[in-house]
Amino acid sequence: MKHVGTVIGTAIAGMFVMSVWGKFAEAYGIGGGWFAGLIIIGIMWFLNHNVGIHNNDGAWIDMALGIGVAGTMRGVFENGVQAGIDSLPTLGVTLAGGLVGGFFAYKLERHLANNK
Repeated sequence: MKHVGTVIGTAIAGMFVMSVWGKFAEAYGIGGGWFAGLIIIGIMWFLNHNVGIHNNDGAWIDMALGIGVAGTMRGVFENGVQAGIDSLPTLGVTLAGGLVGGFFAYKLERHLANNK
């Protein structure tokens, strides 16, 4: 059940980000974008982590992954499978950046632990 809660919580966050955030930014400029980010991510983070929709005990998945999947699949549903295929280079670069960032975070953590 924990996995289902994780999928539902991240999917809800993704739907709100993909449907509301851009409209706020278009209507109110950068202030609207900041406001939407604060409200959407703040509320969804609270719901996912404190109310219990999203549970980190079993499968840890960050909300950003659900938001990214929702955005990618929105493009696929609106524009066809080719939109998903066209997004693969961006996905590859994003994954490579995450791996490099994770590697350096690990190295920094070990360095700081050894220098206490």
